[in-house]
Amino acid sequence: MVVVAALMAGAGPVVAGVSACASDGAGIGAEAPPTCPSALQNHVGGPSGPILFNPTTLTGTGIGDKSPPTFHPAPETHPIGHPALRRDAPGSLGEPKPVGPANLIERIRDGMTLPVPDQRRVRQELAWYSRHPDYLDRVLTRASAYLPHIVAEIDRRGLPMELALLPVVESAYDPFAYSHGRAAGLWQIIPGTGRRFGLKQNWWYDVRRDVVESTRAALDYLEYLHDFFDGDWEHAVAAYNSGEGNVGRAIRRNRAAGKPLDFWNLRLPRETSAYVPRLLALSKLVADPGAHGVTLPAVPDEPRFEVVEIGSQLDLALAAELAGIDIDELYAYNPGLNRWATDPTGPHRLTVPIEAAALFRERLAGVPVAERVRWKRHKVASGQTLSEIAELHGTTMGAVRRANGLNGNLIRAGSHLLIPVATRPLSAYSLSADARLAKQQERQSGAGTFEHTVRRGESFWTISRKYGVGVRELAKWNGLAPGDTLSTGRKLVVHNASVREAPTPTASIEGKVRKVRYTVRRGDSLSRIASRFRVTVRDITRWNGIDPAKILRPGDKITMYVDVTAQSS
Repeated sequence: MVVVAALMAGAGPVVAGVSACASDGAGIGAEAPPTCPSALQNHVGGPSGPILFNPTTLTGTGIGDKSPPTFHPAPETHPIGHPALRRDAPGSLGEPKPVGPANLIERIRDGMTLPVPDQRRVRQELAWYSRHPDYLDRVLTRASAYLPHIVAEIDRRGLPMELALLPVVESAYDPFAYSHGRAAGLWQIIPGTGRRFGLKQNWWYDVRRDVVESTRAALDYLEYLHDFFDGDWEHAVAAYNSGEGNVGRAIRRNRAAGKPLDFWNLRLPRETSAYVPRLLALSKLVADPGAHGVTLPAVPDEPRFEVVEIGSQLDLALAAELAGIDIDELYAYNPGLNRWATDPTGPHRLTVPIEAAALFRERLAGVPVAERVRWKRHKVASGQTLSEIAELHGTTMGAVRRANGLNGNLIRAGSHLLIPVATRPLSAYSLSADARLAKQQERQSGAGTFEHTVRRGESFWTISRKYGVGVRELAKWNGLAPGDTLSTGRKLVVHNASVREAPTPTASIEGKVRKVRYTVRRGDSLSRIASRFRVTVRDITRWNGIDPAKILRPGDKITMYVDVTAQSS
């Protein structure tokens, strides 16, 4: 791992953009420009494209056997649009520096090695990019904070520089991008792939959004795919989009039929068929922008950030103050942080602008560990649980247990607990997960907007039907993916709502709801069947007049009324 290896070895600070940074790991992802000609785009590592930010909303797939996403244009409103990511903004991620002869775009251009065939799909994607130079200007300006590190890592590994353009396709270089397929970060990595390549994901910290670690993971995964497909980069990039299983099966089909095995002759999902041409079209434009009437912004080839070891949990408002930067800027450099402080279990490090690193390190050394977060004394009331106390103070049960030396969740009324709390109101942590969600939920508020409290047994599907909205729209409004778990009591906003009753058997012949007679199979349960058909356990028990505690036996018959359009999402 780039950072962990250096810190564990007791080495000096890890500097982004310096090829000496070590690295290992892997991952996945996908994203595309808005209003792509083919309206297609995907992210490797998850069935969809970003829904929280500018380029688009999509549906699709990732690693393994997932279906790639399709893009639908969406407004360009996302947290990473904060001025901190513009080099010309005062106090941005480092003050603007004069651009000398070292232009990172030239370094990328010099390191590109993949041939670009004269294919219709490539020409189509190239035409779109040529017609939208403003899109490339925005994306490359946003990328300037992260591109030096990514290019240095690609160069250190001896990989094709075209891979530095992959986050343009994946996330438009937005580290906060999140897809309805649950993919996150610059490289759009889904949860399972993140775990596969050692990317931690918890309430405090999602390493899939960490710039250094996600880059390590993505490049490791691409190297693995390159070896898996015997050195064929087109196959490897296609597999990054839809999974090695999909590409491998397509190759085997062609081999059995005596057909060519190259990417251009494979029968792949439509989005994957556009994914490789999109990357190659982008590389062709970068190779000679003038030939296509485009002028690309210069990106200085210089490190933009440094990773500093902090040794313990640290309040982010305090960290920003110590570094002399805005808290939004701190989040922009540490997009994996979900809350008001770093993860109490580590990794204990922060990424800061390179020009602020020395001051931050010096000031932090003068702050005792006990003063790096604020502590509050809480008296346990009768009937209170540890989870309620943690939620009340914006922390986790694990953090409370560690702070108080508790081995379990049992607490006594009248006892006192020390709780780590934020030094400022939570609204001050403007790019925390909660703050980003609040902005997302407010974006379309107005007439027809409801707040819905999730009840036991409810799902995105049942709630969306109640209000007459789409599952994906409901998830997007609340910064979630359709596959995310809804916890009881969670507040959801619903826009453009028209409240309606849930379907009944007598209404099942209308619209898209159909009666299904299901035969119970070995291993089935009410919850498993409900999940499979996008209904609730309550629905099944009501429709069949059975007890929720009933034990199902293979061969039992169950009647359900399902929305046929929801079964393929």
